[in-house]
Order: sequence, then structure tokens, then C-alpha cells
Amino acid sequence: MSISLPDAAATLAFGRSVGESVEAGEVIALVGNLGAGKTTLTQGIMQGLGYEQEVTSPTFSLVQEYLGGRLDVFHFDFYRVEEEHELIDLGWDDYLDRPGLVIVEWPALHPDLLPKNTRWLKLSHQEEGRLLEQT
Repeated sequence: MSISLPDAAATLAFGRSVGESVEAGEVIALVGNLGAGKTTLTQGIMQGLGYEQEVTSPTFSLVQEYLGGRLDVFHFDFYRVEEEHELIDLGWDDYLDRPGLVIVEWPALHPDLLPKNTRWLKLSHQEEGRLLEQT
């Protein structure tokens, strides 16, 4: 499935629809180059879950926890993770076992850590806006 997202508002709206339908235990992997819209999509997902607080990329903290919405959300960024054991040491497996939503930016850097039922969303730049492909 491919969806054209012509601007940030469309990316947020698609994210909201995802957030309204996700269930506890799901893992969403967001693929895309810098500036492709991964964080914007995450912000929309969070809005769909009823969060009103600021949502930022966890590039330097590796994981942001958003608690208290319809689902708890654990937002990971694998960009600066060199070795898989860094994520294991951080409690990756424990996060997967918690009844919330796990969102991962830059998942292709450590794909073996992701469960088989992970929902992959790939964002890419196109002439007008972004293209989202879901696998």
C-alpha cells in the first residue's frame, strides 16, 4: 500500500488515524532518510492516542516514554546505537513485553531485534510532499 502525503498536515492526519487504531503490543518501524517525516508521523500517532504533550525524536536519549494516554508509548531511535547489546542493556525486551505501543525510528540499523509482526512504514520524499509505503 502506498499513500501520498503532500504536506506535514497530511502526515499528521495519517498518523492520527494510525494512533486511533493501534492496539497494545504493536510495534511500528518508521523508515526514511533525515527529514522524511518520521517524527511528524509519530506526533500524529500520539495525537491519535490522545496525547497533548510535546513529542520529539529520541535521538540523544535513545528512548522517550509517553505514559498516561490510551496506550503507553515507547519511542526508540536506533540511529546512534552501534551494537544491539546497547538496546538489550536498555531493556528492549522488557519494553516489548509491556502493554503499550513501541515506535522505532531507524529500525533497519538493528532489524533482528524487531518482532516478526512489526508494522513497517517507509517515508520517502517525492516531488510534492512524501510517499508512505506500508509493508
